[in-house]
Amino acid sequence: MVSPQRLVHYRDNWYMDAWCHSRNGLRSFALDAILDAGPEKEEAIQIPDEDLDRELGAGYGIFSGEQVRTAVLRFTPEMARWVSREKWHRLQKGSFGADGSYTLEVPYSAERELVMDIMRFGPEVEVLGPRELRESVSAALKKAVGAYSSEIR
Repeated sequence: MVSPQRLVHYRDNWYMDAWCHSRNGLRSFALDAILDAGPEKEEAIQIPDEDLDRELGAGYGIFSGEQVRTAVLRFTPEMARWVSREKWHRLQKGSFGADGSYTLEVPYSAERELVMDIMRFGPEVEVLGPRELRESVSAALKKAVGAYSSEIR
């Protein structure tokens, strides 16, 4: 059971931000994954917009959390001009290095979606921090290399 708060359109998908009664917290639900809906006798819980924004809108992507960290990503000069024009987050910061590289700082709370987006740049990006994010990207890349280290079955 949930108390719906608002609808969010993100990357061509619709999500419902809602208070989840079983988890006792705010969550985002993909509308296309909802199998059944109907009214409840209980009155819905109302959450102020500023609380929704603080918990669900602070980090990168659709995944939420109150603990926000900052990813520091350095892109090669070859990729810099493209990435510098991209909007990753409303609070992102970017700067060009003397060598033409581009450093992007992005707030995030859950790294799952951010890791996938970082990986699409392959060798054109390096995670400078935090260490945990760097290790997650490194592990994902090693797993990808492992998939290509043997003959096709």
